[in-house]
Amino acid sequence: MATTLSDAPESTLPYPPLYKDAQFVVLSDWDGTITNMDSNDYLTDNLGFGQQKRRDLNIEILEGRVTFRDAFRDMLESVPNSFEECKEILKNNIILDPGFKQFFKWCKENGVPVVIVSSGMTPFIRAVLSNLIGEEDAKTIDIISNDMDIHPDGSWNIKFRHPTSGFGHDKSQAILPYRALAHRPTLFFFGDGVSDMSAAKHADVLFVKNDKPEGQNDLANYVKREGIRHILFKEFSDALPIVQSVVQGKKSVDEVLTEGAAAAGM
Repeated sequence: MATTLSDAPESTLPYPPLYKDAQFVVLSDWDGTITNMDSNDYLTDNLGFGQQKRRDLNIEILEGRVTFRDAFRDMLESVPNSFEECKEILKNNIILDPGFKQFFKWCKENGVPVVIVSSGMTPFIRAVLSNLIGEEDAKTIDIISNDMDIHPDGSWNIKFRHPTSGFGHDKSQAILPYRALAHRPTLFFFGDGVSDMSAAKHADVLFVKNDKPEGQNDLANYVKREGIRHILFKEFSDALPIVQSVVQGKKSVDEVLTEGAAAAGM
C-alpha cells in the first residue's frame, strides 16, 4: 500500500478539495459503518454467489493471499441484476446506523466536515444516502469512492479509483493529503472491514466498528493483530461523546486512544 503521497497510485477519478481551514475532519467508510450492513455484501450474499464464498474471500484478503481489488471484483461480477434493480433493492434494504443522524447533525453544527471514503461505488452510495438523510443534507457530504460503468442494457461494472493498487481504492490517499498540510486538522477515521486496512494507520483517531458476530469484525481483527491503537464502537452514538471531548478540548487524542486501547484489551 502507498504510505506517502510520493508513491501514491494514480487515481482515475478526481478528488474533492481538502478542508484546509478545518481544525477537525471526520472521514468514514460507508458500507457497514454508516449503514447497518455492507450494501455490496448484501448484493453478493442475496443475488450473487452467496455469503460463504464471500466470507472465504475476505479471509483470503486478510491473510494476504488475494488482493481486495480482485476479490471484490469477483464478488460484484457474481451479481447478475441490472443497475436500476440493484439500486432499488439497496434503497429498500439498507438503513443507517441508529446514531449517525445525530452524529452528522452535531458535526454540521460545529463545523466538522464529514467525508465518506468508500470502496463502494458513488451512484449506489448517493442513491441510498439521499434516500436516508434527504437530498439537501446528502449534497453537503463529499464522497470519495470508486465509480461504475453503466451499459445501455442496464448491466454494470465497477470502475476502480486506483486500478493499479491491490485495494482498488487505497483509502490512505484520502487521509495523507491532510497530513501534508502546514496546519493539518485532527483526523477521525471510522471503518469496519478489509477495505479500511490501508487507512487504519494514518488517522489521528481510529474508530473501529465492532458489531458483528465474533470473528467477522475484520478491521477489528486486523488492527489488534497489527497493534494499531483504536477505539471500538457499535453505533455512532458511542463515538459522538469521544469526538466531542477531543473537539471541545476536554481530552487529548492520546488520552482517548489510551482509553480505547484499554477497552479493546490491548
